Amino acid sequence: MRRREFTLGLLVTAGLQGLARADEGVQHEERALMGTRVRITLVEADAAKRRAAFEAAWTRMGALADQMSRYREGSVVRQLAARAGGAPLPVPAETMQVLLAAREVAAFTGGAFDASVGAYRDWHFGDDAAGHAAEIADAQRLAEQRRLVGWRRVELNAEARTARLPTPGMALDLGGIAKLPILQAGLAEIARSGVAAAMIDGGGDVVCRGNPPGRDWRVGIRDPRAPQRLAGVVALRDGVVASSGDYERFFDRAGRRWHHVLDPASGWPTQGVHGVALVARDIGTVNGLGAAIMVGGLQRGQRWLAQRPGVDALIATDDSTWLSSGMQARLTPAG
Repeated sequence: MRRREFTLGLLVTAGLQGLARADEGVQHEERALMGTRVRITLVEADAAKRRAAFEAAWTRMGALADQMSRYREGSVVRQLAARAGGAPLPVPAETMQVLLAAREVAAFTGGAFDASVGAYRDWHFGDDAAGHAAEIADAQRLAEQRRLVGWRRVELNAEARTARLPTPGMALDLGGIAKLPILQAGLAEIARSGVAAAMIDGGGDVVCRGNPPGRDWRVGIRDPRAPQRLAGVVALRDGVVASSGDYERFFDRAGRRWHHVLDPASGWPTQGVHGVALVARDIGTVNGLGAAIMVGGLQRGQRWLAQRPGVDALIATDDSTWLSSGMQARLTPAG
């Protein structure tokens, strides 16, 4: 078993295989959701309680993903784009929370994170729900769409729970900030079902509560500069891992990697930072920050992280991999 070659989710499975054989209460389920593979691991001896927890989590996460998807017909994101320039749209509480979080991280990072990059709609990476082939956006079209991008222009009324895009052609992409809250909502459903220990891995983003008997969850951190390998493993309980990278959705063409993390100021994929991994106690301190660091670069990322002392970080650039002091202390070899 060559554990170094596992992706994050597979490493977690490998770390629990012995426990699963010894205790049938450890169970996993995996489904396609939010454009990735989502895996739930439960530690619960009662089979009926496990089944109820799985179903509650899948139902909740699926409903929220449908609300916030840019590809799902009738989603809040699609309705907002269709109504751009028109009247405010009433939005569900969960989506409003994500929109407010997007505004907060945009303000914190000076717009390096900006959900209004949905206006750059001509990028296709060969993996979207509409089935588009991989395609580089046209430079002239990006220049035209640039006028539609700007987080300050997104109108939110938290009290009335409405949102509005003031200019026709504006659109949101919540892909960089919706996944963690959706995973967290699934984890909350599991807790309400009475299961004390659980982990949900959504394609590099991980939330967990409790822990398997006698041990922590072991979560592999992918090496962004060589994604087929792991940079190391962190022990985790009641925490979150948030990952962003140019290795997640991309295609290679004309001697360059074209990936899905776009610079709001230009519409082009970011360069310089290949990936970011953040570890924290709660999603609020890290949600959206990895994508912002890919846009802003290493030095700005370090300044932002200095303002969030509870976050441990790995940032991989063209030349090196930087670890915060907290990440240096907690990252252990994968072998």
